[in-house]
Amino acid sequence: MTTHPTFPLRTECPPGACVCARKALLQATDGDLRVLQLTREQEKRLIERLENVRSLAELRHVEARMADQLGIRLRITASPNEVRTLKGIAILVLEQPGLCKKSRQAIPAAIRKSMDRHPQIAYDLLDEDGLFAFAPQP
Repeated sequence: MTTHPTFPLRTECPPGACVCARKALLQATDGDLRVLQLTREQEKRLIERLENVRSLAELRHVEARMADQLGIRLRITASPNEVRTLKGIAILVLEQPGLCKKSRQAIPAAIRKSMDRHPQIAYDLLDEDGLFAFAPQP
């Protein structure tokens, strides 16, 4: 027996337009339904928020909130090769049942837009592992 969530659910995508496995998630007894709280209006607000991020700390904060509240996990990493442009930074939304294909595409695009507006975010991201750290003098 499935229990219905008490929060408003995201409307279902048109048949064939998405592979989010929404129905399977709703029928599962142990599924994480938090992602279904991301209605289209909520998604617009999230995308706007991501586009307006001004620092890496703020991006990490939004990333943590997305994981806590919706179960959406991101992986933002620099390419193992050279990073000459923002395309050298991989922004992945990890697979998750119930997460719409459009959302998986819109989230990285919004983060890239923010990094384009505020290049310091990309520099700080690359420096997290010490890329720009100076070697100690002998």
